Amino acid sequence: MQAEQKIPDRRGRKARRTRDALAGAAFELVLDRGLREVTVEEIAERADLDRRTFSRYFASKEDAVLDSVRGDGDRINEALRARPADEPPLTAYHRAVQDWLADPGVPAWHRRPRIYELLVLAEREPTLYAAFHHIRVDAQADSVAIVADRLGTDPLSDLRPAVTVAAGAGALLAAQAAWVRGNRPDELPRLVERAFDALAGELFTGPAPHSTTSTTSTTSTTEGNGTS
Repeated sequence: MQAEQKIPDRRGRKARRTRDALAGAAFELVLDRGLREVTVEEIAERADLDRRTFSRYFASKEDAVLDSVRGDGDRINEALRARPADEPPLTAYHRAVQDWLADPGVPAWHRRPRIYELLVLAEREPTLYAAFHHIRVDAQADSVAIVADRLGTDPLSDLRPAVTVAAGAGALLAAQAAWVRGNRPDELPRLVERAFDALAGELFTGPAPHSTTSTTSTTSTTEGNGTS
């Protein structure tokens, strides 16, 4: 029985090494030379593999180069599952993101070499951005299921899980966008906190600029047309 179990384990480790070799080759080549200057054949050759092997693991070079960030959504969701059951859902999502950012075992984006470069490139390359969007969508679908389970509800009939995840993931996305455009790679945790702070209160308690302007304009017009 033990010998039978070792064979699949060995095969799984070999497959993982092959996938990692292809993903690592794609990551380095694309960041060094640019997405459009790199072919799938070059990625396979760099990993000392062939084109057919590449196709068994990845659908495209975009898929391969983003493999290095594919697991981050899973880690956020693992942290979300582990949050105390009595935490409000949005608080639990926020804390899960904080746990991911501070994880000493697997560094988050701002502590991993060249991830900042990758996400900057994704902002400029439409096909890479689209592939990254699909990764986010898959992770968010899992988050919705986790929040629904925490609430003991059906996400198909109860909108709260989807709304919670849309709000929390939106705050994370806003922080990420500000991060990659700000040219300060160490700023991600601070920007995440600012985004969630805005979500928690500032958006709802701050002044309403359009209403204020409209009121001021109306008041000025009234005073101008007054009895003076």
